[in-house]
Amino acid sequence: MAKISAGSYDLNRWLHGGYENDIITVIYGGSGTGKTNFSIIVAVSQAKKGNKVLFIDSEGGFSVERVKQLAPENYQEVLKNIFLLKPINFEEQRDIFKRINNYLKDEVSLIILDGATILYRSDFSLAREKSREEMFKISGELAGQMQTLAEISRKKNIPVIVTNQVYTWEDSKKMVGGDILHYWGKCLIELENNKGMRTAHLRKHRSLPEKSLDFQIFDSGIKKRGWFK
Repeated sequence: MAKISAGSYDLNRWLHGGYENDIITVIYGGSGTGKTNFSIIVAVSQAKKGNKVLFIDSEGGFSVERVKQLAPENYQEVLKNIFLLKPINFEEQRDIFKRINNYLKDEVSLIILDGATILYRSDFSLAREKSREEMFKISGELAGQMQTLAEISRKKNIPVIVTNQVYTWEDSKKMVGGDILHYWGKCLIELENNKGMRTAHLRKHRSLPEKSLDFQIFDSGIKKRGWFK
C-alpha cells in the first residue's frame, strides 16, 4: 500500500510508513490538540521534496512562521509549493469544491482540508432555525465535499488529510458533522490534550489495530513522548 511520509519519524513508525495514498485520513480533536500542526508538518514535508500541496485553510490556522520553523533554510521555496486557499464562509468553501479539479492541474501530491466543519457549523446553526429541510441540505453539501475528496483520492491516488472539531454530548466526544466524516474517513486519528500532555489515538485503520501515541510538538516537528503503546 503506497503511503506518504507524515513528516515525522515517530509518526511514520506509528502509522507503519505514514498516511495512505488513496483514502481520506481524518484528524480530529478539541482546540489546542495539534490538528493544524499535523497538517502543516505533512504539507511542509511534501513541499520540501518539490511536491505540490493543495491546502484549504477553512480554520485560518495556517502559519507562515510555523513553516519557517519547520524549513528555516528554504521556507520560501517550500511556500511556493503550497497552494493556499482561505475560504471565509461555507459558500466560499462550496465554490472551492465546485472548481477543485482546476486546482489539481498541477501534479498535486497532497490535499489538506484544515477545519472541514468550522464554516459548515455556522451555516448548519442558521439552517436549524429555519427547517429540517435546510439542515439536510447543508449536511448534504458537506457530505458531497467529502465524497468529492474520496473520489479524487481513490482515482488519482492522492492522499487527503482532513481535520475536524469535536463536541461533547452526554459525557462523550463526537465529531462535528455527525457521521459524515466518520463514514468518509478510512483512517481516523483522534488527538487529545490533557494539561499539555498530548496523545494521538488511532481509532480506525484498514490494516492497523487501535493504539495510542503520546507526543510533543517542537519547532522542528512532532516527536513521541515516552514509549509506544
